[in-house]
Amino acid sequence: MPVMPQPITARVLGQARDVAAADWDACAGPGNPFVRHAFFTCLEDSGSAVPGTGWQPVHLVVDDDCGRPAAIMPNYLKSHSQGEYVFDHGWADAWARAGGRYYPKLQSCVPFTPATGPRLLLRDAALAPALLGAAEALTVQNKLSSAHATFIAPEQMAAFEAADWLIRIDQQFHWINNDYKTFADFLADLSSRKRKAIRKEREGALTDGIEVDLLTGTAIEERHWDAFWGFYQDTGSRKWGRPYLTRKFFSLLGERMADRVLLALARRGNRIIAGALNLIGDDCLYGRYWGCREDVPFLHFELCYYQAIDWAIAHGLARVEAGAQGSHKLARGYRPTPTYSAHFIPDPGFRRAVADFLAAERAAVVDHIEALDEEGPFRKDQ
Repeated sequence: MPVMPQPITARVLGQARDVAAADWDACAGPGNPFVRHAFFTCLEDSGSAVPGTGWQPVHLVVDDDCGRPAAIMPNYLKSHSQGEYVFDHGWADAWARAGGRYYPKLQSCVPFTPATGPRLLLRDAALAPALLGAAEALTVQNKLSSAHATFIAPEQMAAFEAADWLIRIDQQFHWINNDYKTFADFLADLSSRKRKAIRKEREGALTDGIEVDLLTGTAIEERHWDAFWGFYQDTGSRKWGRPYLTRKFFSLLGERMADRVLLALARRGNRIIAGALNLIGDDCLYGRYWGCREDVPFLHFELCYYQAIDWAIAHGLARVEAGAQGSHKLARGYRPTPTYSAHFIPDPGFRRAVADFLAAERAAVVDHIEALDEEGPFRKDQ
């Protein structure tokens, strides 16, 4: 008689710190800073991603035979769709009109972080189907409308497709390092008109005594976070109504992950007037937040885009991800790049409706990316 495989069970963590940092990071790997144990605990310990803000941690863990985590799927029960950057408000409205209850839903992501990365943290790659099966079971058993995984690293999409999750494509602007040795090498790939425009912007941003400090590690002090917090609050209140992250988050980030932080601060004399926050991955620089207290022409572009490109080139990184939205990034050398999400919807009728929508949307997004790429600043003879 053949031996039947033992069923694989998953346990649910009520917070990331319920697993040891070393065990979590053994699954996450070193490459992406946002999926490290320290980043999730910064979000949760600071009161930023907690039940009171609509983010209830329900991280799924599959252990090996020795009881050590071998696979982790970070998840949150969400009571809204804010802070995700993959918009499903239309789905929620449609399901409500049909008499359903869309929230809470299951969300696999890094809160408030539209950066690509693994959503299945795998020390044992064979456990990917088990994690997805656990997410589906959690959704069905708790009568949730749906489960979502957003900004999935492209190399993990096959696992979601094999599990028959619905696939959605969106688009961001990423800068790609074509083996450049200097910023001038990058400019040489652009049309003459775009090269001149970027040089003019860089000169215009750093006038009137403005200088830029690039800080990482122990060079970042609480006074720098105090300044940046003011910038973040101003930008957040204008974009989202209220900032997502608490002040404590930035202090914890400095305590726990300073070596993964690149803070670009513009100052006039001793007065810091603007800042951009980046996180450093093994092959990517991730731009996250920006803010200012003075409206200086082109300073946003200098801190967020050109300084990031300069730093990535100097440190041999393959790309810069500049965050969500922003077609103005195209003229500054950031290419339209597809991003991916996957969606599990148990109700057959709701699933069919969403699947039809996604089929049309995917075709439109692909066409849009191709059109944007044609409009880009790069020389046509490349």
